[in-house]
Amino acid sequence: KDKRSRFWGVYKRVAEEHDGEFLERYTSDMDIVLVFSGLFSAVSTSFIVAMESNLSPDPSDTTNALLKQLVYIGLGNLAAAGPAPADPASTWSPTAPTLWIQTIAYASLSMSLLAAFGAVLGKQW
Repeated sequence: KDKRSRFWGVYKRVAEEHDGEFLERYTSDMDIVLVFSGLFSAVSTSFIVAMESNLSPDPSDTTNALLKQLVYIGLGNLAAAGPAPADPASTWSPTAPTLWIQTIAYASLSMSLLAAFGAVLGKQW
């Protein structure tokens, strides 16, 4: 019985030493992942906000079309003005590359936030 208790005592000391080194190493790695994913998320978000205007029509096009129609009406040229105001926004749609870039930007932001979430769970575990 004395040999068994000595074995488990040595085992416990070695295991605690190994576990302490393991936790120290991976805790610092998770800190690095948290910092990197936080910075990447901030930069990615700023790009997404800057590109957001590409997903909607330019309001100045609508304003210009309405002003053109008012000028035609003011000049008495009702035939050129047309019966209903022309709305350029009704025919506008974002281009395919714009949609792809937005999709990739949102996917990268999602993956970055998922990495940060995983690091937080790992640190709390």
